[in-house]
Amino acid sequence: MLIKIKNSWDLSEKDVTSEEDFFSRRDFVKAAGIMGVGSAVNLMTPALAGAYQAETPPSGKYNGSDIKDEQTVLSAITSYNNFYEFGIEKDDPSKNAHSLVTKPWNITVDGHCENPGEYAVEDLVNFNALEERIYRMRCVEAWSMVIPWVGVSLSQVIEKLKPSLSARYIYFETLEDVEQMPGQARNIIQWPYREGLRMDEAMHPLSIMAVGLYGRTLENQNGAPLRLVVPWKYGFKGVKSIVKISFVEEKPNTSWMRLAPQEYGFFANVNPAVSHPRWSQASERRIGDFRRRETLMFNGYGEMVAGLYDGMDLRRNY
Repeated sequence: MLIKIKNSWDLSEKDVTSEEDFFSRRDFVKAAGIMGVGSAVNLMTPALAGAYQAETPPSGKYNGSDIKDEQTVLSAITSYNNFYEFGIEKDDPSKNAHSLVTKPWNITVDGHCENPGEYAVEDLVNFNALEERIYRMRCVEAWSMVIPWVGVSLSQVIEKLKPSLSARYIYFETLEDVEQMPGQARNIIQWPYREGLRMDEAMHPLSIMAVGLYGRTLENQNGAPLRLVVPWKYGFKGVKSIVKISFVEEKPNTSWMRLAPQEYGFFANVNPAVSHPRWSQASERRIGDFRRRETLMFNGYGEMVAGLYDGMDLRRNY
């Protein structure tokens, strides 16, 4: 039996970026409605067809549920999927990611924790307690989507690994294998791709480890079999195809920080008041919609996450 419990942070099902737009935005398509939870559940693969439920959300009223996003228009747009391990063009991941082998898949855990070692995805993610989270996703390139992810709270994964008090940050790595990821033949960034969070960000109930979307297992081009989703941050923080998790004491130097620290900071919180050096972040275009809309501070999740940054200068700590 599949169970869906409404979370306080969920957007409406009608706000979800259409499956056609999300997977193949190169073709012109006519508006034909939005896939709801019922349809998504019917498409669920056996790997995800366990108990499908949400945790009881924390008490309180959060900005994420109060904002009424308009339904994404199914329109003619190009594909926007950044996964440079498969190429730099927007449609390269969907064309090239078939080379990625996701079974079996192991994740190495090391650093300041009680339970280091090698883990299969099933060892880290409780597939009997999967949740659907309908989140906004805002790219640093000023486009956005609304996506129904399937996964578990990142805090559940962390609690299994039992980090010590010395672990102030968590550091993730993507697979490095040029045979499976042909884009790595080009030195776009220093491979493997690395991203990180401060531990209080990682333990926040909005942060999830996703294994699926639209009620089915993740497509390769979307980060299969395991990826990070942190909805109040720009999309590049959502490290894909994770093969390593490290608990570290010092703030890690992430991939885009190495490449262009003046453009991509560690925190990468969605902030309309802080422009990218080459474009404004004050507005965005929702995929499937040609008009622009105002960008929301913390991507609309401010009432829930702003307290993480009390006393910080968010222009300096971008």
